[in-house]
Amino acid sequence: MSNTNQTPGAGDRRAASLKQSAAGAVHAARKAPRGIKGVGRIRKLDLCPFTRRLAAMLDAGLPLVQCMEALSEQTETPEFKRIVREVGTRIEGGDSFSEALARYSELFGELYVSMIRAGEIGGGLAEVTNRLASYLETSMAMKRKVKSAMTYPVLVLCFAFLLTTGMIVGIVPVFKTIFNDFGGTLPLPTQILCFISDVLRQYAIFVVLAAGIAFWLLRRYLKTPQGALAFDQYILRAPIAGAIIEKVAIARMARTFSSMLRSGVPILRCMEIVAQATGNRYIGGAFIAAGTKIEGGYPLAKAISESGKFPPMLIHMIAAGEKTGNVDGMLEKVADFYEDEVTNALASLSSMIEPLLMIFLGVVVGGIVISMFLPIFKMPGIVNA
Repeated sequence: MSNTNQTPGAGDRRAASLKQSAAGAVHAARKAPRGIKGVGRIRKLDLCPFTRRLAAMLDAGLPLVQCMEALSEQTETPEFKRIVREVGTRIEGGDSFSEALARYSELFGELYVSMIRAGEIGGGLAEVTNRLASYLETSMAMKRKVKSAMTYPVLVLCFAFLLTTGMIVGIVPVFKTIFNDFGGTLPLPTQILCFISDVLRQYAIFVVLAAGIAFWLLRRYLKTPQGALAFDQYILRAPIAGAIIEKVAIARMARTFSSMLRSGVPILRCMEIVAQATGNRYIGGAFIAAGTKIEGGYPLAKAISESGKFPPMLIHMIAAGEKTGNVDGMLEKVADFYEDEVTNALASLSSMIEPLLMIFLGVVVGGIVISMFLPIFKMPGIVNA
């Protein structure tokens, strides 16, 4: 049941308990070990099956310490095996599950810890863990779809870059030597191509160095708050990809928000974590601003609407959920809708991208070939000159 249906007294007591538990978890997180090895790989390969197995064991009524022992034996990644054992040891030593997990917040994340904490306080840890496992599985499936759709064009573009560079550096100089033997004035496209070839061959180190410095400066800028925000705002305006990225962010935001509300996490805490879970700082910033308005007494739908950065469907569905006391259910429907939209958009993109890439390759490679052979077609004029 949604936490929007709770009585005010129960809601206040639960929020107070969550706040007190959160303070303990924050204290534990401050002592958390840093620099977990292979955290990205663990998140990708181990965290989802770990959560699903944990949910199954809790449903079966096994004690939490015994669950951790069994899960550590089923885990193949050495670093994650060590972490699971340490979590079990800390639980046995008196820490709550959420406090033990908070010590490894770099791996589990605030969303995971907050949902577990809410499940502990509400007495529904098995149910919350099941919901968390479903959330992680859905998120991983969405990431796989996006990654699969992007793999083909990236590989083709890398191949095109290597092919083009090889032709300019290895083949063009041979043709240039032949053309120089005949003398005369080469066509403008051929002159440009020869100039690019000379620059790449003679100043390759400087070109690579300049590209490396430019890439390094760009990365530094994107790591700043201003740069990251500007990039996330710009990418939403990109043709074709921008609409897909926005739908992915909205779907992730709605799915995360729904899961946390159903687990009993207070709405303001939800807003903070969901803003980070969107994966886009521009949309996340709008969500944080909406949270500030909610703290001032605004309804959720009105606070989100006034930002002007969210689609009308999301706003109308949240407003309907507030009237019926089923905000989490409406958010889940929004997440389902946008995930279907992303799937359809990726399928359409996949069917469009192949001919577009062929055209791109034809223009680039064909342009180089034409530029190299153009003097041959004009050879009589070059020789007479």
